Amino acid sequence: MAKVCCVCGKGKVSGNQVSHSNKHNKRTWSANLRNVRVVEEGTPKRVKVCTRCLRSGKVERA
Repeated sequence: MAKVCCVCGKGKVSGNQVSHSNKHNKRTWSANLRNVRVVEEGTPKRVKVCTRCLRSGKVERA
């Protein structure tokens, strides 16, 4: 199972870590995911959901 939100598809993003001396190094940011039990088609299921989707009420928790 990938580290991706099952509701909105939010996952890892990449960019540069920039130091004080302006050196650039590649780095990644992970989405803030939580394993929650969600009701899908009337049955509870364990999925990874980002905290933004949990807070906005896009999922129905079991």
